[in-house]
This record gives sequence, structure tokens and C-alpha cells, in this order.
Amino acid sequence: MTETRPYVDWDLMNNFMIDVFVKYGVPEEDARICADVLLESDRRGIESHGCNRFKPIYLDRIKNGTLLPKTEVEIVKETPTTVVIDAHDGMGMVASYKMMEMLIEKAKVYGMAGGTIYNSTHYGIAGYWTTMAEKAGMIGISGTNARPSVAPTFGVEPMMGTNPLTFTMPTDEEFPFNFDCATCIVQNGKIEFYERQGKPTPEGCVVNRQGETMTESGKILKDMRQGNAALLPLGGIGEDTAGYKGYGFTTIVEILSSALAGGPNTRDLGGVDENGNPKMYKLGHFFFVINPEFFMGLDTFKASSGDILRKLRNSEKSPKADRIYTAGEKEYEAWLDRKDKGVPVGESIQRELIELRDELGLTQYRFPFE
Repeated sequence: MTETRPYVDWDLMNNFMIDVFVKYGVPEEDARICADVLLESDRRGIESHGCNRFKPIYLDRIKNGTLLPKTEVEIVKETPTTVVIDAHDGMGMVASYKMMEMLIEKAKVYGMAGGTIYNSTHYGIAGYWTTMAEKAGMIGISGTNARPSVAPTFGVEPMMGTNPLTFTMPTDEEFPFNFDCATCIVQNGKIEFYERQGKPTPEGCVVNRQGETMTESGKILKDMRQGNAALLPLGGIGEDTAGYKGYGFTTIVEILSSALAGGPNTRDLGGVDENGNPKMYKLGHFFFVINPEFFMGLDTFKASSGDILRKLRNSEKSPKADRIYTAGEKEYEAWLDRKDKGVPVGESIQRELIELRDELGLTQYRFPFE
């Protein structure tokens, strides 16, 4: 499909986001981390977690007091191979960056390392953190819980988050194996993206209190805010299409994100109190790093993983398909397409950027779509 939205230069968008974060009280070093995490989503073509979420998920939450702009990263427990961090309701991306730096160093010495963060907030795409491990020649695994939006199999009440379970592994190719997705069929950010584009949500992704699926994106978002609609786990409704498998993976992420650090879970992560007033989200994240050098070596691992992926892509494809992909390949192709063009920005995001610039007096910025 031909891209019709205007592009904004990567450096321009990065600098603008940093300056906006700083205006909102985020320290500049932290702002650089946060902007890079968000833009990495757009570099990979994962627009549900990129510029689309800059204002509603981060800036608006700082403004309403459910996200603190200054992040106090407290190491509450540490061993040679483990870390537990209290993020104190600050930027989840900042705490996660510190976590991955520590775990990578531990895995260099001991071969494996794992950590959890509690009292945190949205940490961006999980694949950013696992890719930090991959860039260091290691395997990265991460997941996070989130505000309740997914119903259990045979249920209609939102109980768990979209709960991504993410793996990134080194290969001998130009791009790693990067499996980064939610454990439900579609996530909140994707429905927000559909709504911004005036598109329906595919049938079979969302269920209402009557157990019927919904497709009208705007109504889905409204009903979900009121607790009257829920996302469905991978596999969909019931057991006929194995919805229980997605339900199981969602539950695994919920347990690892909360129980390892002793943090809250399920309904307690809704972001509102019993009176409907905003409150801190208190999310949890988990991270594991595995160093292949402590097994048969990084070169062996990369060659073997690359061999597996090439065999899969070169296997017999359906006559109805153009090609077979492996995880991370489409994201790599999105980057090749966008790296010299910039970030594609839709009309609603254009308006947000202009309003933020004018409101904050960042008059040095002018966007190509003006």
C-alpha cells in the first residue's frame, strides 16, 4: 500500500520529543531514552506504540498525575544474577533501561541473569529491551502486565493486560529473530490506531458483556474504558480455535510480572480508584538475559538460528502467498523503507504535535506538513 501520510525527519522528531518531555519535567538524559524507545516502534513499523502514544500514554499521564516525570530507580534486592527494582511510579522506560544494562553485565560474567520491576508504568515496546540483549550478543526475554483489558477464556470481564511475551535472538543475518507481540489478538494501541484511521477493528478480537464480538473501533474504546468490553486472548473465543492457549500465555506473563516482584495484578492495575479517580498504575515487568557464549558459543548460535530461519523462509509456500516471513523480518524491511524518509504522521498526530509546540513555546520547530 502506498504511503500517503507526510514524513517527519527522524532527528527532527527525536529532538522535538526530547524537548517536550523536558518541558514536562523529565530529565534530559531520561527524555533521550524515552524518545528513542518510542521512535524505535515507528522505525519497526509498530505504530501502535510510537508517536501515536507520545501524548495520550505519557504526556497526558504526567499531566494527570498518574506518571511521575522524574524516575527514582531503587535497587531493592540484588544478587550476582538477579535484580529487583522499584520504579516509584516513574518512567517505565527509564527503569527498564537501567535494568537491561545491569542484566547484560551480569550475564557477561555468569551466563544468565534475570530481573523484575514493580511500581512502574508503560515501558514501550518489549522488543526494545530484548534487542538491547541481542545487540550485546545475547538472548533477551521480557514481558509486562498492563491495565486489565483481556478476558479469560469463557469470560467477558477484562481481567489481564495485553501482556506481551517477547524474545529476541542473535542470528548471522542482517536482522535478529525478534518475536514481539501481545498475548491477545489485538492490543489497545492497535484499536486506537484503527480509530484514528477511521477503520473498524477486525471481527473476533473484542467481546462485549453479552459475549458478542465488536468491530466499531470508537465504541470499543469507549466500552473498554467503562469495563463493558474486553479483548480476546490469542485463539479467540472459547476452545474451538485454542483460545485457552493465548489465555495461558497471558496468565504466565501476569504471574511473572507481578509475583516475582510481589507487585499488584489484574484488577488492581486499572489506573483508577474505587471512586473512578485516576491513580498510579503500579505495573510490573520481567527480563531475562541468556549468554550463548556459556553454551556452544555465540558464532555457533548465530549460524544455527540463521540456518533455521532460512529453512523456514525457503520452505514451500502457499500458492496464495508471495513469501514466508520470520519474526523480525517485516520490522527490518520497515526500517529499510523509512530510514531515509522519516516518521509517517497522520492528521490527528499532526494536530497534537502543533498544539504541543505552540503550547510549550517551542517555536524553533516547524514541521513539513504545515
